Amino acid sequence: MRYVMFILGLFIGAFGCVLTIKANMGVAPWDTFHIGLQRTFGLTIGIWSQIVGVIVILSSYVVAKIRPNFAMFLNMICFGSFLDWILWMDVVPEPQAFVTRLLMFLLGVIVMAIGIGMYISPRLGAGPRDSFMLAMNERMGWSIQKVRLIIEVTVLIAGAALGGPVSIGTVLIALLTGPMIQRTIPFWEMVMKKQYNLPEPVKRQAS
Repeated sequence: MRYVMFILGLFIGAFGCVLTIKANMGVAPWDTFHIGLQRTFGLTIGIWSQIVGVIVILSSYVVAKIRPNFAMFLNMICFGSFLDWILWMDVVPEPQAFVTRLLMFLLGVIVMAIGIGMYISPRLGAGPRDSFMLAMNERMGWSIQKVRLIIEVTVLIAGAALGGPVSIGTVLIALLTGPMIQRTIPFWEMVMKKQYNLPEPVKRQAS
């Protein structure tokens, strides 16, 4: 059941990502990078998400000897596949009116935060990008917040150079997702503990 929660969270997170893409108001930095790669070299956004995931996993091992686990590869494969499948199904329309686009974008951010909380709550392991962030934190000795900022600014600039979308929504995602995820993770951890009798989550000190 932990894997069910994990995969369901990835699907919901991918659906939220598609909502932000279709709203055309800007996407998260990593999505800017993936879309830029897709526009420049072809293939699909989901496949590029998977390719970049493999590179990031290898980088994490080289930088800090963080060994990949099954959940890390499952995260990479499922998220990219769900993203492409939802886009291929074309179930999310592209709104034209600004108010509708804004509402869809905000809904996408909320849905992404819910999905992230769901797939993290079973505590099966971090995704490729989060593992790389931890690897850089361990190797450089910088805080998580500083490492995350440097990584996301770097991929955002690279994505923009490749033609990926950058707009006000990119800033909003950076500002809104963190506080939302801080609320969704404890909620889903509580659900997992009540339903499946998991141990109490380990409390970490803020970096």
